[in-house]
Amino acid sequence: MKSMGFYGQAVTQYFHLEHPASSLITRSLRNAEIAVTEVRDDTPVEGPSGEMDVQDAYIVSLKLYDYPNAERWERGKRSTKTDIRAGATHLYDMKKNPRFIINQPLHHLHFYLPRSALDGIAAQAAAPRVGELPSQLGGGHDDAVIRHIGGSLLQALRRPAEINQLFVDYTMLAFTAHVAQTYGGMRRVAELARGGLAPWQMKRACERLDADLGGKLSSQQIAAEFGLSVSHFSRAFRISTGQPPHQWLLRQRVEAAKQLMGVRELPLAEIAISAGFANQSHFTRVFSAVVGVSPAVWRREMCGVSEGNR
Repeated sequence: MKSMGFYGQAVTQYFHLEHPASSLITRSLRNAEIAVTEVRDDTPVEGPSGEMDVQDAYIVSLKLYDYPNAERWERGKRSTKTDIRAGATHLYDMKKNPRFIINQPLHHLHFYLPRSALDGIAAQAAAPRVGELPSQLGGGHDDAVIRHIGGSLLQALRRPAEINQLFVDYTMLAFTAHVAQTYGGMRRVAELARGGLAPWQMKRACERLDADLGGKLSSQQIAAEFGLSVSHFSRAFRISTGQPPHQWLLRQRVEAAKQLMGVRELPLAEIAISAGFANQSHFTRVFSAVVGVSPAVWRREMCGVSEGNR
C-alpha cells in the first residue's frame, strides 16, 4: 500500500477541481499526517471522480451541501446510491478505493485519518489498538462534534495566515480522539495523569511560546522537550493555565500589543505584525474578542493616543 496522504493536490485531482484545494495538516501523533481539506465546486465537470491511493486510512467527510442521489463505487463496483444531507458526517475506507459520480455542486470538508494516527491516539490514551471503523457510516451520521470542529477549521482554511500551528494541532488531536472513541470504541485502560506541568516545565513552555508569538512552533516540538506526548502536554498545560496552548498564545499576543500601543509613534498596523498577528484586521478581531473593545478605542482610553495624533 502507498503511504501518500489524501489532501491538497491529491484531493484537487480526485475531484477534478479547477482551483487547488486548501488543506491544514498536523503531524502531532507519531508524525502521522492528519489533514483537513475544503472541497467546493459549484460548477463541477460531470463524470466519475478520480481514484484514491489504496492505503490503510479513512476519510471522514463533513457535508456542507445537500447532494441527492449520490452514487458511490467501491473496489470497482457500485456500492450505494443515497441522498446526502448538509451537516451529515460520512466515513469512507481508503482500502476500498471509494469513487463517486460527480453530477451536481458539491461542498464538504475531507478529514484524512491514517491508521497510524489512530494507533498513536490509542497509545497516548493507554488504550488497546482501535479496530476497523464501521463502514455503515458511509450512509451518513449526525455528529455535532464533527460539525463544531469542522466549523472552526473551515474559518482557519479560509484565513490560513491568521492561524497558528498550535490551534491546528489541538483541534486535529481532538478530532482524532473523538473519532477513535465514538466510532472505534476506544476506551482508556489506565488512568491518565491529572496534574498540570511541573513549575520548571510551565516556565520553559511559556518561554518557548513567548519567543514565538507568530505561532510557528508545533505542539509536538514543545512536548518533545519534556518527553511528553502531545495530548499529555496539551492537557497538562490547560490544567496549569486554564487555557489550551493556542488560546494562551493569543492572549500573550494581546498583552504584547498593549505594551507596544504605549509607544506613540507606532501605528496599529506595525504593532499587529510585531505582536505576531497576520495583519491589522486579524489583530483587531482577536483584540476586540479578548478585551471587549477595539485596539484603537483601548489605546485612546488607556494611553491617550489615537491613530490621528500619533
